[in-house]
Amino acid sequence: MDIRLDYTNMLAETVGDRGVRREELASLKPRVESIHRELMERRRAGALPFYDLPFAAAEVDGVCALSEELAGRFESVVVLGIGGSALGTSALMRALRPLYHNLLPRERRGGRPRLFVLDNVDPVGVAETLDLLDPAGTVFLVISKSGSTVETMCQFMIARRWVEAAIGGGWRDHFVLITDPATGALRRLAELEGFRSCEVPPGVGGRFSVFTAVGLLPLAAAGIDIRTVLAGAAAMAEHVTSPELEENPAYLNAALQYLCYLKGLHISVMMPYSDRLRDVADWYRQMWAESLGKKRSLAGETVHVGPTPVKALGTTDQHSQVQLYMEGPFDKVVTFLVPDDYGRALEIPPFPEAPGLAYLEGRTLAELIRSEQQSTAVALTRNGRPNCTLSMSAVTPRCVGALIYLLEVQTLFAGHLFGVDPLDQPGVEEGKEFTYALMGRPGYEAKLAEFERWNGGVRHRLG
Repeated sequence: MDIRLDYTNMLAETVGDRGVRREELASLKPRVESIHRELMERRRAGALPFYDLPFAAAEVDGVCALSEELAGRFESVVVLGIGGSALGTSALMRALRPLYHNLLPRERRGGRPRLFVLDNVDPVGVAETLDLLDPAGTVFLVISKSGSTVETMCQFMIARRWVEAAIGGGWRDHFVLITDPATGALRRLAELEGFRSCEVPPGVGGRFSVFTAVGLLPLAAAGIDIRTVLAGAAAMAEHVTSPELEENPAYLNAALQYLCYLKGLHISVMMPYSDRLRDVADWYRQMWAESLGKKRSLAGETVHVGPTPVKALGTTDQHSQVQLYMEGPFDKVVTFLVPDDYGRALEIPPFPEAPGLAYLEGRTLAELIRSEQQSTAVALTRNGRPNCTLSMSAVTPRCVGALIYLLEVQTLFAGHLFGVDPLDQPGVEEGKEFTYALMGRPGYEAKLAEFERWNGGVRHRLG
């Protein structure tokens, strides 16, 4: 496999009572088999289409053709999206293109455009991004499956006025709509106004959509080999659809995380030791939080479950968070992400003026960061803190595709272990409804009155 899971430091025989006992893993096997059968039946019935995205060759051909057209015409590609419509793109872009891609001259970008992801509606962030861009050389990818995501639609309206004011006719060519194939405001707009568009397949939720045009189009435009990304995911599919717990890294890590949760380890830390993998932890944070944090179980019972995901970065957060992980409450399990090959070594030169540093001469930064990760893992283990390591041979399109697919299946399987629906997000809806009310959307007058009752009460209590 391109990805390896080392869970030695999750076991009670290594870390003590807060670790997982082998008999606890063994006792889960009947549930694992039952969940596996259910998932595979639902997949065959077409209810879990994200499983098959790495094999959708025809759709990828269309995405690649459009990406080449955009790359040849525009200097900048801007993603307008939020949550699952943005995080996967950001994660793979950071992993698979130079860290400072947008600062490089076009020839050093391989002739590819710059890529910006506007995943917030802070007016300063939006305005300052537009200030960097030339309207004539910019294309916007407007991503909302429903076509009603308020943040994305507001960004779209502002970008439309900005482009139209600058170039007049032809402004529609500067927008591609990525949305549901049949319904929603963006689909109707594409049909009525002639916008170019791409489809988000039915049944694929936002946080599982990076292997659709949502992620593939901007990434391909920026020069990422999306066919190899998908080949890595397809290769991983063989392993994460195995019914055997010990042979399936997605099921196994989900089971380990679940059993640790039952022991009071309610915080799940993902800590890449790689700048390039930093935003994978950000993507994973949404996957874990939105999929697993639920009030109600699949049986309709009130359960209030879900591990709290935290992202960290090695070695940066050895100097901020690790003190808490090492000596704070016994409520965390740590997952390290580590490449075997960083791609560059960067030798440490001699420093004769500081003889105390002579031991570093001739070593490399790759050795240093690898040593720091291994040392942190051992120190956590010595202090009874469960941790595991997901290693990849290198940060390549194939390996990153395999990692993302593994984590998607791991999340889906974990949801069923927790007994919740990992594909919905009902807890997000009430906040959206209050926002609609405050912004004056018709039909939300009762929600506005409810907001004012609660908001007034909070102000009163706080004096």
